[in-house]
Amino acid sequence: MGQENQTVVAEFCFSDFPQFENGSLLLFVPLLFIYVFIIVGNFTIFSAVRLDTRLHNPMYNFISIFSFLEIWYTTATIPKMLSNLISERKTISFIGCLLQMYFFHSLGVTEALVLTLMAIDRYVAICNPLRYAVIMTPRLCAQLSTGSCVFGFLMLLPEIVWISTLPFCGPNQIHQLFCDFEPVLRLACTDTSMILVEDVIHAIFILTSVSIISLSYLRIITVILRIPSGESRQKAFSTCAAHVTVFLLFFGSVALTYLRFSVTFPPLLDKATALVFAVLAPLFNPIIYSLRNKDMKDAAMLSTVSGARDTI
Repeated sequence: MGQENQTVVAEFCFSDFPQFENGSLLLFVPLLFIYVFIIVGNFTIFSAVRLDTRLHNPMYNFISIFSFLEIWYTTATIPKMLSNLISERKTISFIGCLLQMYFFHSLGVTEALVLTLMAIDRYVAICNPLRYAVIMTPRLCAQLSTGSCVFGFLMLLPEIVWISTLPFCGPNQIHQLFCDFEPVLRLACTDTSMILVEDVIHAIFILTSVSIISLSYLRIITVILRIPSGESRQKAFSTCAAHVTVFLLFFGSVALTYLRFSVTFPPLLDKATALVFAVLAPLFNPIIYSLRNKDMKDAAMLSTVSGARDTI
């Protein structure tokens, strides 16, 4: 069929969401609760770090940036999921789909970079404590944070621009919970062998971040084990445990999704994996950083009280 006779797809349909009468409300309520918890929890962490001068150091600065990114990372996908659960038309415009992919993945890349910076920060603090204040200066931390955001949002632009030029003229059913590269590219009416190139680019970035973080924490663990004081050793382990847990949740689900190349997962497992890194991993971030850290709990409580006083 000639290009002129093809119908251009103006919107995509999420075909795997249940209809309202088939119990989608049972999914809507817990997802809404999770989303509200993610927003409130991460905003509380962000505000606590900004308001409490005791937390004005590189580690908490990176945590607050990560929490701020989590708010927008989940906002890129969850509100649309909620809408799809209660509306009859479970569609998204072509432009809306591109924007969702761009912001979701740009924020995800930026989060991965911030997690890498957090690992490097802990490495310097524990393995080279005498030079920590000299190396991790406020200016350097600000430059690294800004650079991560700029790189994260520039890295995805070429892919999004390329996808926007592809012809979409056939099926428009997206078999995923949100717009993602592979499900969308499979609907293009042209050669999409570039998917392999994208997979390689994603793999290089993910493996580089994972390698840096893993090597940093392996070195940290060897240094901690040599600390003579049991109390100091326990405090160091406790601090790093929170970072490692977030790292495993985030990169574990990301690796399952983007490091499989041509391996095909069953549809249910595919969606479960997407749900983990898009919803469940952000859910545990405020829990991990709040409950495992006394300074953070105290600051969060102070922030909440201050907010209540301002309201009154």
